[in-house]
Amino acid sequence: MRLTPHGLWFLGRRFPCAIGKSGIRVQKREGDGATPAGRHRIVGMMYRADRLAQPQPWAKKIGPQDLWSDDSEASEYNQLVCMPYAFSHEAMRRADPLYDIVFITDYNYPEAQSGLGSAIFLHQWRRPRFPTEGCIALRRDHLKWIAERVPQGALLEISQSLATDA
Repeated sequence: MRLTPHGLWFLGRRFPCAIGKSGIRVQKREGDGATPAGRHRIVGMMYRADRLAQPQPWAKKIGPQDLWSDDSEASEYNQLVCMPYAFSHEAMRRADPLYDIVFITDYNYPEAQSGLGSAIFLHQWRRPRFPTEGCIALRRDHLKWIAERVPQGALLEISQSLATDA
């Protein structure tokens, strides 16, 4: 899987996508709105079982209590956590369809360093090419197509040459 200025390439196909509102950065920080440059692995996949079938056997259901910690002061920073959770977080089970399928990358995960960024996922876009907070977002049908084919551990390449701070 490779991100280019023309989209995300996977298995010889190009998919239009959205990236972080601040572009791509080598020096990623929490809350900067940037997509991190580098070579990252797809280490997990989560999905809404009430909205779609399990895309692959290694995909895990998103439960009603599932959250993702984005509080750089918390010991669970950039980790899947459960309600109740006192620190800053985002809900994995959302009313909108953005996280119906989520690929978890190994950017700053699982051994997170405080402040380097959290929750760098691939997920459904809000609307075509609408910027994210740092994730890569795709059309629902494209995301589903990829989810049905991507192996766990697949490489996601985001070239440093695309970075605004390179």
